[in-house]
Amino acid sequence: MAESLSILQSSYSSCFIDAHSHLTDEVFDKDIADVIAEAQRIGVKAALVVSENEAQFNKVISLADRFPEFVLPCLGVHPVQDIENVAAILERHHERLGAVGEIGLDFTPRFCKADDDKTTQKLVFTQQVQLAQKYDLPINVHSRSAGRPTIALLKELGASRVLMHAFDGKPSVALDGVRAGFYFSIPPSIVRSQQKDKLVSQLPLENIILETDSPALGPVKEERNVPANVTISCDYIATVKKIDPKEVRLITTQNAIKLFPKLVKFFAK
Repeated sequence: MAESLSILQSSYSSCFIDAHSHLTDEVFDKDIADVIAEAQRIGVKAALVVSENEAQFNKVISLADRFPEFVLPCLGVHPVQDIENVAAILERHHERLGAVGEIGLDFTPRFCKADDDKTTQKLVFTQQVQLAQKYDLPINVHSRSAGRPTIALLKELGASRVLMHAFDGKPSVALDGVRAGFYFSIPPSIVRSQQKDKLVSQLPLENIILETDSPALGPVKEERNVPANVTISCDYIATVKKIDPKEVRLITTQNAIKLFPKLVKFFAK
C-alpha cells in the first residue's frame, strides 16, 4: 500500500489538473476529442467540468461518460437560477461528482437588476452549499464582484472544502479565505490581469490551484481558451513567485487532490 501511494505521489509532479472548465460549451462541440487529446499530450491529467444551470447537467454527465479518463463532473447552478430539481439530481449523481459547482454570487449589473436579487442569490447559494455538505462534497465557487460577501457567507455556513475560482477581489479579502482553509484557482488570463498578478503574489502556494475556465479567461481576450493553457497559469505563477514551474505544478496538483479527492482515480490508471 505504501509503495502504491509513493508511486501515485511521484506521478503528481509531472501532471496538471484543470480545476474549473466548461468543456460542454458549444464552442467545443465539433472538436472536444482533439481538445482533450492535446491537453493530455502536454500533461493535463484531468479537468473538473462544471455546469452553470440545470440545462447543462445532462451534458456534463454525458461528457464524463464519454471521457471517463479525463473528465471529473461537477453539477451546480449560479447565481440566480431555478434550483427546484437540483436536490434530486445531486442525490442521483453525488457519488460520481467531484464537487458541487459552479455555484456562488455575482453582484454585477447583469445579475443584480432588482432590489432583492442579492438576497435571492444568497439563498440559492446557501441551499447548494448545504447540499454539498450533505453529500460530503467540495464546492467550486463563482464570486464575481462579490468576493467579500461570498467568503463571509461561506464562513458563516461552516464551509471548509472550497475552491474560489477566478477570484476578482482584493488580496486582503482572499487572505481571509486562506485563513479559513480555502483554495484559489488561477486561470491563464493572469497574463493580462494586474489584479490576479497581485493576488498570486500574496497567496501562499499551498492555497493555489490551476484552472482555465475554458473557453473563457484565456491568455488572449475573446479567443477560445482550452485546458492545455493551464501550463500558462503554471509558468506565470512561477514567474511571479520566483520559483521553478515544476514546483508550482507539483504543489498545485497536490492541492487539487487534497480538495477534490476523487481525482486520485485518474492517477491510479
